[in-house]
Amino acid sequence: MNRSKTTPNALFLAILAGLGMVGPFSIDTIFPAFGSLGAEWGVSEFALQQLVSVYLLSFAAMSLLHGPLSDALGRRPVIIAGTILYTLVSIGCALSPNLTVLLVFRALQGMTAGAGQIVSRAMVRDVYSDDQAQRTMSHIAMIFGLAPALAPIVGGWILGVGNWRDIFWFLAAFGLVLLVLVQFWMPETHPSQDRTPFSVERLTGSLLQVWRNPSGRRLAFTGMFNFAGMFLYISSAPLFVVKLLGKGEQDFWILFVPLISGMVVGSWASGQLAGRISGRRLATLGYVISAVGALTNLVLSLLPSTQGLPWAVAALPVLSFGIAIAFPILTLAMLDLFPTLRGAASSVQSFVQLLANAAIAGVLAPMLAFSLPGLAVGALVMVAIAWSLWQWHLHVTHQEPPTTHEAAAYEPTEDM
Repeated sequence: MNRSKTTPNALFLAILAGLGMVGPFSIDTIFPAFGSLGAEWGVSEFALQQLVSVYLLSFAAMSLLHGPLSDALGRRPVIIAGTILYTLVSIGCALSPNLTVLLVFRALQGMTAGAGQIVSRAMVRDVYSDDQAQRTMSHIAMIFGLAPALAPIVGGWILGVGNWRDIFWFLAAFGLVLLVLVQFWMPETHPSQDRTPFSVERLTGSLLQVWRNPSGRRLAFTGMFNFAGMFLYISSAPLFVVKLLGKGEQDFWILFVPLISGMVVGSWASGQLAGRISGRRLATLGYVISAVGALTNLVLSLLPSTQGLPWAVAALPVLSFGIAIAFPILTLAMLDLFPTLRGAASSVQSFVQLLANAAIAGVLAPMLAFSLPGLAVGALVMVAIAWSLWQWHLHVTHQEPPTTHEAAAYEPTEDM
């Protein structure tokens, strides 16, 4: 498949989006099951939160290998191997007799789930160039954005007819479907002549090359904080929905539908505006919108008259809309800094974000989800840091980086 400026193939996009949905589905479908898991095994809410943080930590650690391996071996072999292993360990999760065993299989699940999600980002830039890459990434983000909204709803439906183990059987089936689609309909986008020689030294070197690039580090941290405010609410879902709003295991849609609807619409808007507004201005606009949403959310959480529904979630679509506007630009800017090491660049960007997500899920969410204002302050701080990093990045580089044709000439030398 060659680079194209035509409309993306629908099946290709659907498979890429499906691979990206593995991560959110693996995290969010189990949220409605926290109550039944706690009752069955007599464990605390803090212990159950580690089902998310352990998954994310192992996901982050292995993400450093998925991208470089795909640079050396090709995209398809890495995705296929990862998907096979993901399906098997999901079955292990379903058969776990206690929390300790489940945590072990969740760690293994995290190690395998990232293959498709990380490598699929590099595949977009393998195939599409210029503004089409931003539009394509936005299309994928729209589909991918549905996963966090659908996952807890699906988890609640499964619990309505079965138990928590059936959630992991569902994830195993999802992995199997993706395996068939990749095997028979996903082309290889990284031909052998473009691959880097395979060796541990080269794999390590490619990661270090990405990390040592000052602009690469700044973009990685900017992307990390860009998503952190939204993920704070996602990882706090069991506490937010059940404890703070007093709802049940079938009611997670109350949080996820408004939160993800903003992300889907923002992704669509980012694609529509590609080539019409410069990358710098569009990403900055996204941060302005996110800041307005986060600040409004904080004000609503502080007023006694607006601490219930629908006000508790009213501003969240504005927050996630702004995040989604900036996301494709940050991702493509990172990939375009390293045209021969896109897999490694995607791995470093994902690694930084996933480490932060693990800390948010395991530490920050339990600390802040004691109140609506606590979560609102946390989200606002994340947005403020991301915006500050973005402005710093633009100031240091003195360029307009993130439309794809502009980012290709992006060679900053200043250190952080």
